[in-house]
Amino acid sequence: MARLHLPSVDELTAEQRRIHDDVVSGPRGQLIGPLRAVIHSPELAARWSRLGEFLRYSTCLPAKLNELAIIVAGRHWNSQLEFLIHADAAIAAGLGAACVEAIRLGDAPVFQDAAEGEVYEYARGLLQAGAVSDDAHAAIAARWGEQGAVELTGVIGYYTMVCFTLNAHQIPLPQGAKPPLPTVQAGPTLLPPCRYASEEALQR
Repeated sequence: MARLHLPSVDELTAEQRRIHDDVVSGPRGQLIGPLRAVIHSPELAARWSRLGEFLRYSTCLPAKLNELAIIVAGRHWNSQLEFLIHADAAIAAGLGAACVEAIRLGDAPVFQDAAEGEVYEYARGLLQAGAVSDDAHAAIAARWGEQGAVELTGVIGYYTMVCFTLNAHQIPLPQGAKPPLPTVQAGPTLLPPCRYASEEALQR
């Protein structure tokens, strides 16, 4: 059960209703997840929504890599709702279902190309150590430029905030949904390094 009251549309103030309508008319199509809590602070919700919309839909990274970074954050912080939403989005964007399943279980994913592994290792390192290695940073910057490195870091940081909000306020899963994440260890889940399907995959 949520620790906050999650207002229905009919309960929203005029200011909250403007934010709701803006979100619903945008690419999200509905007000779900952390915004259900953050709408208690309308100004924060308005700015949160704009930032989140950019980081999910408009970075220079392909959607499947953006979603990969997001589910790594969700798995690390054991955020059931975040992972539930974005696992499906990652698969729809072209990430292999087997990779998503490995991350869900806390196992090493096996990637088909280096770009996927680079994003995974960047996200994994930043979440686990609060920093990334020179090699991990250089790989992202070489492939996506400095803009890509900055935007990927923003995605990981933003979705950490999303996970914290969902977890702190215990925002519930949709009715009938089961928690997707098993408990791997106490505290954050420390994911293992990835592997590659073949030597050729490293060249992609």
